[in-house]
Amino acid sequence: MNTETNSYRDNLKELRTNLGTMLPKEALDVFDKDAEDLQLRHESILPLQVGDKAPDFSLSNATGKTVRLYDLLKMSSVVLTFYRGSWCPYCNLQLALYQKSLYEIHALDATLVAISPQTPDESLTIAEKNKLNFEVLSDNGNTVARMYTTVFKNADAPVNTMTALGFDFDAHYSDDSRELPIPAVFVIEKDGTVSFAKAEGGDYRNRVEVSEIINALK
Repeated sequence: MNTETNSYRDNLKELRTNLGTMLPKEALDVFDKDAEDLQLRHESILPLQVGDKAPDFSLSNATGKTVRLYDLLKMSSVVLTFYRGSWCPYCNLQLALYQKSLYEIHALDATLVAISPQTPDESLTIAEKNKLNFEVLSDNGNTVARMYTTVFKNADAPVNTMTALGFDFDAHYSDDSRELPIPAVFVIEKDGTVSFAKAEGGDYRNRVEVSEIINALK
């Protein structure tokens, strides 16, 4: 696949247009202000940098099976992406685009793994909805996320706006902390070394392009 046509930024324009027709302007304004505030608040995001040793972990996948990072690394390098949840349209777009490039990722001897604090049931929902053929893991309490990226508490304004729109934010998670990871992507080599680490800032509307991942794997 030509990753040029798989650009998150290009697809984001269409998503924004769709959100503009689906959501009341007042609601979209609340979400946009939240994203802008997060961008200003979080400057240093990744505790894990290129050259660092990736912390090992074991998490449940969408069907409840335990997946261990270092077991995966015995077979291939790993592309690790942290996302917020299946309710987040930007996460859905990002994962769908990564799915489109999954063949190319596999061809470069890498396994793609996505992690969120959602329950396995919610992970299964996102995997089925987006027809994802990679592991979607549940990081209850953001235990793993804290070792890789920044975790923050979702503000009242976006949660209350979601509730007013009929979305139950808390139903997606097994705790009531309302904590979320800042989206980030890592490439981990077979020896456990991080060779690529990137977050596009606190503004969750921006995501790491799949072309950058492909280039890192090459």
